[in-house]
Amino acid sequence: MEDLPEAMVTEILKKITRTSDLNSISLVSKQLYKIEGHQRGAVCVASSLCTATEALRSLCPRFPNLRKVEIDYSGYWAPGHGNHFENNGLFVLSSNCSSLIDLTLSFCSNINDTELGYIAYCKTLVSLRLNSAPQITSVGIFSVAVGCTSLSALHLIDCKKIDSVKWLEYLGNDGSLEELVVNNCKGINHHDLLKFGSGWMKLQKFEFEGYREIGGVDQGGLFYDPSYDAHSRDIYDFSCESLKDLRLAHIKTWRKIGLRVVLGKCKALEKLRLEYVHALNDNDMIALSRSCSNLKSISLWLNLQCYSSDVSYCETRTSFTDNSLYALALNCPMLQTVDLRFSGCAADRPSEIGFTQKAFLVFIQSCPIRVLVLNTANFLDDEGMKALSCSPYLETLELILCEAVTDAGMRFIAHTPCLTNLTLRLCHKVTDVGVAELRHAHKLESLVIDCCSKVSLQAARGVTMLVHYSRDLSNALVKTIGFSSAN
Repeated sequence: MEDLPEAMVTEILKKITRTSDLNSISLVSKQLYKIEGHQRGAVCVASSLCTATEALRSLCPRFPNLRKVEIDYSGYWAPGHGNHFENNGLFVLSSNCSSLIDLTLSFCSNINDTELGYIAYCKTLVSLRLNSAPQITSVGIFSVAVGCTSLSALHLIDCKKIDSVKWLEYLGNDGSLEELVVNNCKGINHHDLLKFGSGWMKLQKFEFEGYREIGGVDQGGLFYDPSYDAHSRDIYDFSCESLKDLRLAHIKTWRKIGLRVVLGKCKALEKLRLEYVHALNDNDMIALSRSCSNLKSISLWLNLQCYSSDVSYCETRTSFTDNSLYALALNCPMLQTVDLRFSGCAADRPSEIGFTQKAFLVFIQSCPIRVLVLNTANFLDDEGMKALSCSPYLETLELILCEAVTDAGMRFIAHTPCLTNLTLRLCHKVTDVGVAELRHAHKLESLVIDCCSKVSLQAARGVTMLVHYSRDLSNALVKTIGFSSAN
């Protein structure tokens, strides 16, 4: 290979993507060591390496054209390993990586505003992600906002000392951000995000998850008006017509309107995730459906809330009713992915879920649904499964804690024309008999069965080529189900 032109060797190395392979190749000869070092574009510094500063001092000269750097101390780390960043670790990075466009700092507890200030010298930086940076305040974020003139993506996760929104107003006026994620930052509430002003116009992805204390948020004693319409008057003068991906989670919208007004302003929205947002009602979903004809994916994670328009009567149920489903069916003809989760709803109290099976089936049959996830959908029974089996586009179906679905439902769903992936979790009324019916699902490629107490491994084997079976309630399954995240 030493006889080949350097340009040809470079093109060959570009086709090798696995880091371990590149490391091995660089040891073959001085030529390959040099060429590979100059073309390496990304590195990850983890807790297994001495200290990040020492690693960067070694890596930056070795790879002068780094464009993406991730420093992750989320794994095991102890004081004996040294400080995460000592002797100006980010200064080393900013001084040596003139091509840096993407930086992620995770669980770097020693980074402070002074250290982060060095990143302001990275004029090519496009994306910055801070995950669990407890010493960073608004001062550090503002310095980055001013200095990094190419910044278009900012993620702030578990950064509890960031409070002032001066940096947010600056970025809004600058109008350069296309992606903004703010999750679990104690000093920032969803009303602050409205100060982003004209910045909403260019934003394409936005996520906000409210800060949650250990043990969750107590919502006891709050009653919401089901007829309240936050979209009847436009009191916020901003537009978010470029927004394609929106996630709002663990927010209390009552009394102050806050971010719920965004739902009626997203004409280009393709993906929506609403996770345990308090006080929303049908008017919010109707407003969204009327402006979002391009919506392709919707995820609604709903918990029990108290709604009352009359002090003498209170209704405990999830946020949306059949009116929301009918609005989506009428106005969102491109919906392909639907994820519905109902937390805290009892199987013997079907009225706690605002949706009925009739409206749900109208919704499903009105849209080209390819992926459907139902978690604790107590309204769905075997007759509903029979109707689902007629869905011409349905490829992936996941049922979690759907207690009214039995073996008869499996017999129906086996005849779904395009079904290739089926997942059953904690569906205790499905037995070996029902699983045997799935052998008639000729296009089924993958079957996952988790914690279905009446289904045996023997019954699951042979149904399709790829089968995952487990009887244990693992931590991963608990997280998937959402037992501990509904507040």
